Amino acid sequence: MTTPSARGNPLRDPRDRRLPRIAGPSGLVIFGVTGDLSRKKLMPAVYDLANRGLLPPGFSLIGFARRDWEHEDFAQVVHDAVKEHARTPFREEVWQQLAEGFRFVPGEFSDGGAFEKLKSTIEELDKARGTGGNFAFYLSVPPKFFPTVVEQLREHGLSEGSGDSWRRAVIEKPFGHDLKSAQELNNIVHEVFRPGDVFRIDHYLGKETVQNIMALRFANTMFEPIWNRSYVDHVQITMAEDIGIGGRAGYYDGIGAARDVIQNHLLQLLALTAMEEPSSFDAKALVTEKLKVLGGVKLPRDLGRHTVRGQYARGWQGGTEVRGYLEEDGISPDSRTDTFAAIKLEIDNRRWAGVPFYLRTGKRLGRRVTEIAVVFQRAPHSPFDTTDTQELGQNALVIRVQPDEGVTIRFGSKVPGTQMEIRDVTMDFAYGESFTESSPEAYERLLLDVLLGDANLFPRHQEVEESWRILDPIEAYWDKHGRPEQYTAGTWGPKAADEMLARDGRSWRRP
Repeated sequence: MTTPSARGNPLRDPRDRRLPRIAGPSGLVIFGVTGDLSRKKLMPAVYDLANRGLLPPGFSLIGFARRDWEHEDFAQVVHDAVKEHARTPFREEVWQQLAEGFRFVPGEFSDGGAFEKLKSTIEELDKARGTGGNFAFYLSVPPKFFPTVVEQLREHGLSEGSGDSWRRAVIEKPFGHDLKSAQELNNIVHEVFRPGDVFRIDHYLGKETVQNIMALRFANTMFEPIWNRSYVDHVQITMAEDIGIGGRAGYYDGIGAARDVIQNHLLQLLALTAMEEPSSFDAKALVTEKLKVLGGVKLPRDLGRHTVRGQYARGWQGGTEVRGYLEEDGISPDSRTDTFAAIKLEIDNRRWAGVPFYLRTGKRLGRRVTEIAVVFQRAPHSPFDTTDTQELGQNALVIRVQPDEGVTIRFGSKVPGTQMEIRDVTMDFAYGESFTESSPEAYERLLLDVLLGDANLFPRHQEVEESWRILDPIEAYWDKHGRPEQYTAGTWGPKAADEMLARDGRSWRRP
């Protein structure tokens, strides 16, 4: 007779998807650990993962930066960041176990001695914490330092693990500033790390709502039959911010809204919205389908009529008067950097032929929101009088990525009363109200996936290069034609953006 223990624990059945995926023995090295990203996102995400029991007991965190800190100073910095920014409650016993694996290595990126110290620190943690030699290197540094750091890792034997252990590189955007620089950067990184060991972070892909695009389309039968040119009039993808550039003048000036947001975030959202159903939910299948979409993107013939760039001017936002972009600290008065960009694209395939995709992003707009709006065609025949339907717009399915993550469906309904009056109503699904568990931060999901070696939510180098192939001609056109149009801070962008859609008989959604 087989005993229960011989059969294995029935509660650990592999088919039970409620069991969380827990990272195996591993550690994380953060270069540029003193920056805002590390303090506000990465360190709190590490703690939240530990608090949820998703990290191994011996997990280790090494900070590398140009500071004269001891290990204890670093632990205090992480402690303060966690207290201020962590999503889950602070628990002393979790913190104590995690903090035992904290180490700090001071040094410049060009300092070979510092990388030797990093190597010995990793070896020490292997013995003390049982990390198994598995380490991910997170490059939270400006792109100009990527080649230096990657080369140092190779030179000091840190880029390859011994035996079965792994080493992975995590790279933050922007990944290049055009196609040529992205290709050069890819070549440098791939000389040191295998393509499958390079994780390019696009934090948008870690958001629950973005992943829900695939669930919405492919786990249900009610949307996919109408997700095509026969029923969809157009698609709008918006990422609006209500803040200015803050203290990021050194990074932002010369980059601009299109390079900063459209090239990565919005083109990824477009690919997920437009792609065909993948054969499975794994990295290779997803990349295959996304590349088909990006490869089929068609630019408008007249870039002057179908692309718009703007620059915010002085105005009022949230009851406060704010400066214009050219008045910001560190910005040249004759800067031509765009803080708003809108472009019209089409996808040259059977599903989407003739359906425009409008992408827009900007700073100092009406409110902070990211959404994908799939706007459907009007009914081909209406038995109602036009007076009955004058308040009826077009059906739309809106996926809200942030804030208030969820999905809204807009459709026409009869107004109660004796007349046949039809008006738009909305049906709303909100993540915060439908599930007892709150959505994890994007960086929690992405860091865990790096440690697990799961590349589903990370753009591959081919996607990065295809995205630059789309944007480069637009940037080249803008360089030769005039300046960005000014728009008042707190509004929804320049007039030219409204005119761009008006020429097509459409208008922007007001999120």
